[in-house]
Amino acid sequence: MWLPFHTVCLGSRTVSRRSVAAALLKCSKHRENVSLFSHSAAAQTCKALQFRNHGDPSKVVQLEDVDLPPIGEKDVLVKMLAAPINPADINMIQGTYAILPDLPAVGGNEGVAQVVEVGRNVTSLKTGDWVIPKDTGLGTWRTEAVLAEGDVILLPNDIPLLSAATLGVNPCTAFRMLSDFEELKPGDSVIQNAANSGVGQAVIQIAAARGINTINVIRDRPEFTQLSDRLKAIGGTHVIKEEALRRPEMRELFKTCPKPKLVLNGVGGKSATELLRHLQFGRSMVTYGGMAKKPVTVPVSALIFKDVKVRGFWVTQWKRDHSSDGRAFRAMLDELCQLIRQGKLTAPACTEVSLQDFNKALDAAMQPFTSAKQVFIM
Repeated sequence: MWLPFHTVCLGSRTVSRRSVAAALLKCSKHRENVSLFSHSAAAQTCKALQFRNHGDPSKVVQLEDVDLPPIGEKDVLVKMLAAPINPADINMIQGTYAILPDLPAVGGNEGVAQVVEVGRNVTSLKTGDWVIPKDTGLGTWRTEAVLAEGDVILLPNDIPLLSAATLGVNPCTAFRMLSDFEELKPGDSVIQNAANSGVGQAVIQIAAARGINTINVIRDRPEFTQLSDRLKAIGGTHVIKEEALRRPEMRELFKTCPKPKLVLNGVGGKSATELLRHLQFGRSMVTYGGMAKKPVTVPVSALIFKDVKVRGFWVTQWKRDHSSDGRAFRAMLDELCQLIRQGKLTAPACTEVSLQDFNKALDAAMQPFTSAKQVFIM
């Protein structure tokens, strides 16, 4: 269930918002070292991408001026620096996601912001700090926001901006799936579909840093060779087309690396079934997405004779399960940031766009065979 909302006046309209967020603000276009600005107590307006109804993002999302409230004692005023468009953001606008906000709502669930001002009782953050949301639903497609101190988590500002903006969802999903379902050791193998997605690219890099082989499955496309070369350049061991999963060449592939202990499924449908055929006895398939919009079919023989485990993973639920003790989240972010500093984990290919070009960005994010993530730069 969506968390409780308060109301805040946006011009002549009243909208609902999460109790953890106070509202929206305005910021200047970022640079790697962003200068701070002063915030007066007088009412200000800001820009935000809002939707008042669920439906086609190109029809329901609008860039609007909104008012913002004063900063509470435990709040921080932040200016958003960058915020990506993820599939879950699109689904939330369409009304098909597992959790939905009260309407109207600001789009976006991920991004990085810089603290501009802190309430007098804020103890964990200071002006100039970078922060990312702890949970889904803050609405990051905005220029600024007043947020509860406990609703964001500190991030080091010595990593690239795009890495920071895209850290909280896909790399965290990849990290947890590689850590929580099977005991993977150097030399082991993982097979995944949607290998060119944000999660897929993070899986490749984190696995490579741990000495784990990845067998990366992508759909055939005109630029297959270029994409394959790019995935191998970031650490992918093998890159194959979906059609290859049933061909004899798989036997040749498994002469160079062991059969996988873990299947990561972000597609569903036939693709998931084909991956499952190559899983070791008693091991796990973890589903984190369903881009094919088709159910996962598990052969009876895989359950009886291979005793496979079929699991699911949702990073939002993981964060909520660990919200009372933030040490696990903190430790994961610290390890991911260390990989970034070492050059072992980079942001996915990104296209930077302004809020004013939101229609173009939303359209690009919904195209098939998309390899570049759309990121709003404020």
